Amino acid sequence: MKTTQFILGLALAITFFSCNRDDYEDRGTITSEEMQLNAKIDIASDDVSNIVEEQLTVDDGIVGRGTTSAVQFLPACAVVTRVPETGVPAVGQNIVKTINFGTTGCEMPNRNVLKGVIIITIPYLPNATTHTITYQFVNFYHNAIKFDGTKTFSRTMSAAVDGHPIVTMNMDLNATFPNGNVYTRVGTRVREIIEGMNTPAVLIDNIYKITGSWTTTFPNTTVQTSTITTPLNVKMSCMSVNKPLLVSGVITITRNNNVATLDYGDGTCDNLATFTLNGVAYQITFGN
Repeated sequence: MKTTQFILGLALAITFFSCNRDDYEDRGTITSEEMQLNAKIDIASDDVSNIVEEQLTVDDGIVGRGTTSAVQFLPACAVVTRVPETGVPAVGQNIVKTINFGTTGCEMPNRNVLKGVIIITIPYLPNATTHTITYQFVNFYHNAIKFDGTKTFSRTMSAAVDGHPIVTMNMDLNATFPNGNVYTRVGTRVREIIEGMNTPAVLIDNIYKITGSWTTTFPNTTVQTSTITTPLNVKMSCMSVNKPLLVSGVITITRNNNVATLDYGDGTCDNLATFTLNGVAYQITFGN
């Protein structure tokens, strides 16, 4: 039934614009098919952020973390190495962690399949409240989408009483889909933990709030802007039911004079979202 709803919605969208895919991208319209592509990049960005952040520990000089990684998010097929392997580095010395997902496919708890390597570089700054972490993709694939480049995010302890971390992810990445189409995304996503901060060694009870905005350049050079107008919520407990972690929030998308929204729902662990264009809503599926 869900597949039928999506196919019908997509057919209506294509009929409404009376043109083929290249035509409607050039004319600046927005389609539910494109929203699925954007959602795939969103999910990959959140997975990478989870993977990288949960590898940071107090032994890496990170305030407010435990002495071991929150390995619940990484399956046994992901191999982590650290340089230096042991000992306390000099202040300012880089710690390098390599996460190898192999070449045949490593399935995560949320059923996304990863291949390749992520290399994390962390300057050892045990007294700092803000850290800038660099991560590099090496032949890295998320559900058959290849991601390229070297990225950074900053992790800052908030001034609130609970002192929870706020992670600003600076996006400047290329996503290559299996058909060869390349999408470029530039912008920021700010992730703040809103539940689960009192159990730092437990990942499953974490809920994150995400804000931010970015631009996406399509293969035909069409550019669209996306802004999170209602904060997105990421619920890590959705891993236990093998569902995508994005459960609520709204992204508003603009391209030329067209405005659309993508609504991830009411907090339920499912793979449904509502795409609305010109007052007409279509239900779409997302995830792996």
